[in-house]
Amino acid sequence: MASPHDHPAFDEFVATIARLRAPDGCPWDKEQTHRSIAPNMIEEAYEAVDAIESDDVAHLREELGDVLLQVVLQSQIAVDAGEFTIDDVCADVNAKMIRRHPHVFGDAAAGSANEVITLWDKIKLAEKEGVSDQGEAEGAGPERVLESVPSGLPALTQAQKISRKAAAAGFDWESVDDVWGKVEEETAELKEAYAAAEKDDAGKVLHAAPGADAVEEELGDVLFSLVNVARKMGINAENALRSTCRKFRERWESMEDAAFAEGAALADLTLDEQEALWQEAKVR
Repeated sequence: MASPHDHPAFDEFVATIARLRAPDGCPWDKEQTHRSIAPNMIEEAYEAVDAIESDDVAHLREELGDVLLQVVLQSQIAVDAGEFTIDDVCADVNAKMIRRHPHVFGDAAAGSANEVITLWDKIKLAEKEGVSDQGEAEGAGPERVLESVPSGLPALTQAQKISRKAAAAGFDWESVDDVWGKVEEETAELKEAYAAAEKDDAGKVLHAAPGADAVEEELGDVLFSLVNVARKMGINAENALRSTCRKFRERWESMEDAAFAEGAALADLTLDEQEALWQEAKVR
């Protein structure tokens, strides 16, 4: 049995990707650049998450392979351009994991997962400040704490990462109750903005009318405040909402099946009939 430090299959896979990128390799693989296959990284990651949430271990094994393919292929593109190697990638992330786990590899203390996250964020902030100090010494501007949060992330994930980094810098509420106070404040402002905005007969804000932007902004503030509640509770807001979406989809499909069994389409039922099916789906 191979030791934890021997990974012949990984080495063989790296060699396979190098062969595909060789002068006499695959025309498609040879044409790829960092940018051309960047969307594949996102797609494969989401497919791996779907397998995880479906508890489909066999599918997860396959999807993790596809994610690894993106990492190795991007690294081989870098090798061909003289930028870095897959060994550099592994060495860098290994050093980072050791550096950011002083409670395992050093003398720091962390007795819970939340304490580990707090420690992790403080270490990351210290790393950023170190880069900032160097940049200022060289005449460059300060390192921006939030620059490392990709703006293309899903909004809930982005909000949680932003709030975590701000909290690591000391900009945070003392307790969950304090954040709930902020939620109530932002909710009141949202209701006020909505009351002042022009609306149609169904109550929808007229986006071309004055006040519409204020409603959207205030709603964003409410959502951001709720993300901070999640963070203070130690809950991942993105995962929580994904779980709710998955639960709703399952119940909705159950309602559709029940309606179909009665020879009807769900959309043709009355609201009361739909509500009855919803209550049945909740207990299934």
